[in-house]
Amino acid sequence: MDTAKEQLLILLTTPLYMVVIGIELIFSHLRKQNTYSFKDTVQNIYLMLLNGGLDLAFRSVYIGVVLLFFYNHRLVAPIEAPWLYWLTLLVFQDFMYYWLHRVDHECRLFWATHFTHHSSPKFNLTVGFRSSVLEPLYRFVYFIPIAWLGFHPIDIAFIYSATQIWGILIHTEKVGNLGILEYIFVTPSHHRVHHGSNPKYLDKNMGMFLIIWDKIFGTFQKELPAASYQPIKYGLTTPMEKENAFTIVFYEWINIFKDLKQKNLTFKQKLGYLFGPPGWSHNGSRQTSEQMRQQEELEQSNQ
Repeated sequence: MDTAKEQLLILLTTPLYMVVIGIELIFSHLRKQNTYSFKDTVQNIYLMLLNGGLDLAFRSVYIGVVLLFFYNHRLVAPIEAPWLYWLTLLVFQDFMYYWLHRVDHECRLFWATHFTHHSSPKFNLTVGFRSSVLEPLYRFVYFIPIAWLGFHPIDIAFIYSATQIWGILIHTEKVGNLGILEYIFVTPSHHRVHHGSNPKYLDKNMGMFLIIWDKIFGTFQKELPAASYQPIKYGLTTPMEKENAFTIVFYEWINIFKDLKQKNLTFKQKLGYLFGPPGWSHNGSRQTSEQMRQQEELEQSNQ
């Protein structure tokens, strides 16, 4: 399997990551900002290694078998013009990633995997490596339609890796508003909102590379100035009770199991705990992000 393109990406981006992380560390130290912590950074590296190892082990299955099957049974011939082929692939892949990311946030079964990426109370470039460990086991499903439309699986994997570079670099507080780019691309400002646990910011700005999908499908939220809204609070709405190498990966799965073990639940209620939005409960003891947002708006209107 030809992976030369991805190997070249790794060769080029590794020194880039080292440089920009180093710069961010220096600025954080000089400005006496608490941007990094040793424990959090170690966790980010640990989760990255787990995710990367699983992705590498499973790659031959989802590229060599699943995606290649659909490519070999494609509905249309591949686009012949190279520039149009790659541009179209970039747009298609980013569109499908938007829906992957949105489902990860809106369905608890998948949030149980994705929540690890949001579990850090910090926001820095190394958080970009804080991967959703089990995501490689199902991420490829969203890319099947792309292979079916005549795009080679190796090229899909390459474009995903390329857009991941951008997705890592937007995890920073050190870059402000980027002007006209804010209307087209996902920027650090947009992604700061995405990692916020403030009610107004929950489940917003799902894009990886292009912000247009959020604006089209109603999940866009601009970063608001401190004068008009509270400062961004990063991390989970309810922090983990126990944080170790095991729970940081499986914490939400454990919570789902506990919820399903409650007595006298109907079948519909059990489905709600599995496929409903995070925070859903059969007795109203917890709140979803939308309920939190509505409550905040009601409190603000009563002030």
